[in-house]
Amino acid sequence: MSVRLLVFDWDGTLADSTDIIAGVLQSACRDLGCPVPDDEAARHVIGLGLADALRHAAPTLQQDEIPRLSALYRHHYLAREPEIELFEGAHDLLARLARRGHLLGIATGKTRAGLDRALARHELAALFHATRCADESPPKPDPAMLVHVMSALDVLAAETIMIGDTTHDLEMARRAGVRSIAMAHGAHAAEKLRALQPVGLVQSLRELDELLVRLS
Repeated sequence: MSVRLLVFDWDGTLADSTDIIAGVLQSACRDLGCPVPDDEAARHVIGLGLADALRHAAPTLQQDEIPRLSALYRHHYLAREPEIELFEGAHDLLARLARRGHLLGIATGKTRAGLDRALARHELAALFHATRCADESPPKPDPAMLVHVMSALDVLAAETIMIGDTTHDLEMARRAGVRSIAMAHGAHAAEKLRALQPVGLVQSLRELDELLVRLS
């Protein structure tokens, strides 16, 4: 069946934000005085909803301290948000995919406010037909965000591909019955992504474009 809908993760897939987000999480933990996750642990939780990410990154933290850690995270993130750029070729790729007739969606661990800021800053909002965020649905790897995007656009799972850089993205796709493509330039290592059997694993958006031409 042809590929009608391409659903993208945002951070680490279209936006080159992995190092900044991991650093922000580490700074927030340091400010609160809780154990600071190492780089691998901080990168692993990228893509989850914020509350889940903080619980995984700071497992010794008491539940009543989560709101304070969340506030510290947001403080550091907003200070560094202007540094985040798209991966090379992202805007051109999305425009080409739209011209080819693909529907484009986003399923992201960002909040709605955060995604809207990013789309506005990079002038991408008009290219996406449906988007869903972690504060609007159960977060990844629950399939709800992906299912919502497909339902909103009246597209079948067999006509959809999820594109992401984390095992959370690929597991969400698996649970939704959707094929996935792994981006190896983001938060999770290639061997962990391969274990979830994506239909392809690529190193760049240029390689992604070439793969999508073959799959379509």
